Amino acid sequence: MADEKTTEEIAQNYTAMGHSVDLINAIIAGTQMADESAENKQDCVDRNVAHLEIMVAKDYWTDEDMTAVNSAITAGKAYSA
Repeated sequence: MADEKTTEEIAQNYTAMGHSVDLINAIIAGTQMADESAENKQDCVDRNVAHLEIMVAKDYWTDEDMTAVNSAITAGKAYSA
């Protein structure tokens, strides 16, 4: 069954995905959570990757660019704190 989302909800979800992308990339780059334990960084990356995987699979996307999302998923899966 299709998710029934308004245009505004879809836009909010896409924005939230962008925040996860930014966080994953920043943790990998060492500019975010630098003082946290490796376990905390890994957990944060793993949770955000899982969120992105769930969201990218939704069937309500139309012409949104998922390039950065897919790249962050790949990078996050390869990350080891």
